[in-house]
Amino acid sequence: MAIEFVLDPPLTAELRASIIALWVEVTNAGGAVGFVAPVTAADVAPVAGDAFTAVEAGIDHLLLGVDDGEPVALLFVVDNRFVLKNHWRVLKRVMVTPKRQGRGYGADLMREAERVVRGMGLAAIQVTVRGGAGTEAFYERLGYREVGRLPGALRVGPGDDRDEIHMWLPLA
Repeated sequence: MAIEFVLDPPLTAELRASIIALWVEVTNAGGAVGFVAPVTAADVAPVAGDAFTAVEAGIDHLLLGVDDGEPVALLFVVDNRFVLKNHWRVLKRVMVTPKRQGRGYGADLMREAERVVRGMGLAAIQVTVRGGAGTEAFYERLGYREVGRLPGALRVGPGDDRDEIHMWLPLA
């Protein structure tokens, strides 16, 4: 089957649990989605709950990728909550289940996010990347360019500080 995308699906209890499980799975496989492994559902649930609340309030959006009825990819399109930045959005928690990586789902997810944000009439997209994993090359292949770097801004462990890399995609 091919991945299908749903924007702002109803956040049922079952879907919330599936998203949290995916988030845990991606983190524990080494994904840089806001946590450092190992994590449990109890660790992720409060952060996920805040994200769900913002989606339900219509402030942010959830883009969900589904394959054979199973949530396998997602990201949040996040409002900057600042009027001077209202012309662009941030993509957060970009993730694909490790079981389905290598099928192009990540690139498909990012292209769909670009389509969604363009449809909102916005001028640009920003994504923040944790240094040290090489994921910035993925975003560069999709047209994003590095526009800033905060050296050592992310402390992922004792003696392991990583750069926070800001990537930008102009849409206009």
